[in-house]
Amino acid sequence: MLLLLLPPDIESRLEILARQTGRTKCYCARKAIVEKIDDLEDAHLGGQVLESIRKGEETVLGPEEMWRDLED
Repeated sequence: MLLLLLPPDIESRLEILARQTGRTKCYCARKAIVEKIDDLEDAHLGGQVLESIRKGEETVLGPEEMWRDLED
């Protein structure tokens, strides 16, 4: 179970969408979360990797190395 407290404007948009589509607010919120969770994970993990690169903890390949590795 999940309880979401949404800003009033988002709550209103969700209510309108649910009414217009004949679905429940819960259905619309669930669909939005399921469709966007990958993007949120990518953004979060991408930031972590970038920070690791900046700290020198990750190795970055140049274009020549990348293409060479792909050809092998």
